[in-house]
Amino acid sequence: MAAFSMSEVHYPPADKRWISLWLILLVTGIAGFDSALAQDQVSTSQIERGRYLVRTSGCNDCHTPGYPESAGQVDEQDWLTGSDLGWRGPWGTTYAGNLRQVVQHMDEQRWLSHARTAWRPPMPWFNLRDMSDADLSAIYRYIRHLGAAGEAGPAYVPPGQEPKTAYVQFPPGP
Repeated sequence: MAAFSMSEVHYPPADKRWISLWLILLVTGIAGFDSALAQDQVSTSQIERGRYLVRTSGCNDCHTPGYPESAGQVDEQDWLTGSDLGWRGPWGTTYAGNLRQVVQHMDEQRWLSHARTAWRPPMPWFNLRDMSDADLSAIYRYIRHLGAAGEAGPAYVPPGQEPKTAYVQFPPGP
């Protein structure tokens, strides 16, 4: 068998263009992969930040059934599914909604606006109003990460009407 060196191999010009194209695609693909990997890492850190904020900001206290009664020992897959426990006062009776269902129908910008809306008591909406966009976005991404679960909670009951569920009675306002 005859030996040959690479200097003896000749490629037609079209082949060199294909090699260049493949090299460009390879480099672009690697850059795209690195970008996707970096995006996944950002998403993961935002999800972890959202988990932390939900846990420490009191969201679960009302929006996760049994959370306060169990000192926070509720499986994470049940977090933020809403509650049938009513909060009754001069404003009527309100219920902590199922955030897992709510955010599934919102984009992030709509969530930012929704989170900062004034809500009926006892929702501390002013805490959300004062959070940074980055923190609210992390909460949104975390809730979206959890996925839809649970059912819609009971509807608001106006003042003077008796709720059909258990409720916490607040004293009359000033």
